[in-house]
Amino acid sequence: MTYVVVCAGGPEAEIPDLTQYLQEDTVFIGVDRGALHLLKRGITPHEAVGDFDSVTKNEYDAIADIVQIMDQYGSEKNETDTELAVTRALTYQPKRVILTGVTAGRLDHMESALHLLYRLQTQHTHTTFAIHNTTNELSMLKPGVHRITAEERLPYISFFPFGGSVSGLTLTGFKYETVDERLETGMTKFTSNEPATEVCTISFREGICLMVRSSDS
Repeated sequence: MTYVVVCAGGPEAEIPDLTQYLQEDTVFIGVDRGALHLLKRGITPHEAVGDFDSVTKNEYDAIADIVQIMDQYGSEKNETDTELAVTRALTYQPKRVILTGVTAGRLDHMESALHLLYRLQTQHTHTTFAIHNTTNELSMLKPGVHRITAEERLPYISFFPFGGSVSGLTLTGFKYETVDERLETGMTKFTSNEPATEVCTISFREGICLMVRSSDS
């Protein structure tokens, strides 16, 4: 299994073009209203997960008529709907999990998604996780060397520490390079960098680094 795309119920306008993931072995999971977002794009989710408090009865019935696996939970629970959906995603043993529909809208939901991304990436080392919307891709990097390919649609790359400091930060092939720096919480120095070569690298010794790839439109 290559990809699992988890589509949550955030604003539909924030969900990117998903045709790049329309491969035979891609699994789509709709989270609450996210199942409707997928159906509107002509994508039938393999599963629909959540308490479905953001859809009407008619909308729920429409989802249930098409989606074969309905994982419905009560509204009072310890996990968010997105977290429950990712738990289902991991049962497919994917190489990569894409979360979308988790930005814009409510900021507490976005913050929750970032912390979920952090926990997932630190616990599941053989799977990569990312958050995508129409103008951004967010991922958590662990210590080591990471090769980054320049993308015209996402020309800006920013780095932030997450869960503590990042030490030994070295950037090569970027417009603004650096060697053996320390990235502390509260710093904005490494915001809005740009690749200067087709392939550039980020490396660091300790910490977790949030990488945000962005465009203006």
